[in-house]
Amino acid sequence: MRIVIFAPSNVHSLELAGLMDVFSEANARAGKAFYDVTIVAEEDRPLVCSSGLRVMPDAVYRMIEDVPDTLLVAGSVGVPNAPGLEVIDWLGRMAPQTRRYGSVCTGAFLLGSAGLLAGRRVATHWQYAALLAERFPEAMVDGDRVFIRDGALVTSAGSSAAIDLGLSLVEEDLGRAVALYVARRLVAFLKRPGDQSQFSVHLAAQTVERSRLQKVQEYILTHPNADLSVDALAKIAAMSPRNFTRVFTQEVGISPSDYVDLTRIDVARYLLEAGQLTIDAIAAKSGFSSARAMRRAFLAHIGSIPTDYRERFRTSGDGSRSSLSEKG
Repeated sequence: MRIVIFAPSNVHSLELAGLMDVFSEANARAGKAFYDVTIVAEEDRPLVCSSGLRVMPDAVYRMIEDVPDTLLVAGSVGVPNAPGLEVIDWLGRMAPQTRRYGSVCTGAFLLGSAGLLAGRRVATHWQYAALLAERFPEAMVDGDRVFIRDGALVTSAGSSAAIDLGLSLVEEDLGRAVALYVARRLVAFLKRPGDQSQFSVHLAAQTVERSRLQKVQEYILTHPNADLSVDALAKIAAMSPRNFTRVFTQEVGISPSDYVDLTRIDVARYLLEAGQLTIDAIAAKSGFSSARAMRRAFLAHIGSIPTDYRERFRTSGDGSRSSLSEKG
């Protein structure tokens, strides 16, 4: 699958690296070069990133004659320096022919200049959301979202959100299991919330290398409605309950019971967003003893009850013009 990433002259290096690493890890997991990624620029010379890092693009944009599957535009620290009109014309012609296209961070300004944001919901760095909305009033700019999918257009917030965007594309192309594997490899999280409590960060970042504890963590994630008491988990780890609790808390950073609660909340959030199951059914599938118990957990950890969360964060039923950001 051909992916072309246009990098402006003052590109943010983290955006390029984030996308490249996501697609590279996905290829490794797929066992083949599923993604063929090309970085293009306006000129055939090294790009000096905003950090000072130098990156040699693979090609000049005008060398791309075949329409890629995906066209992405990286951003910069601040509004990107305006490229020549030929670049803008190229983006305006090429993007609508692709299966999907989008931007990271302030790369949305270049898409706007190419006339690609009209009538679309758009994410960008919160610091530049007002300016983007002012320059392109026909766009519906949302400065709170981590990333947004609106039809063929996918846009994301600040630089690290390039990883979120990349993971969403991998999930779309290769499935959730591969995307979750990549997220774990990068110590990232598969779908993170924006203005909600970001407990998913802790679940992903605290995955440990110790094999016995990692096995327990994976079991918790894949069996949220099983018996996840300390005694049951200690047996999986082949440790005494007392020693298991001590070691788990020391190495993971939170107690086993807290980890179980946060995992169950994460599973419940995914079910709330992804389908139309009843609250009682979601509570059961997530491992909560009742809908009331799930409600208490949501209030304690994310400050919202499940029904309110579903209304605010679920994806739309028809899959079009749906926000895929801030998911858990």
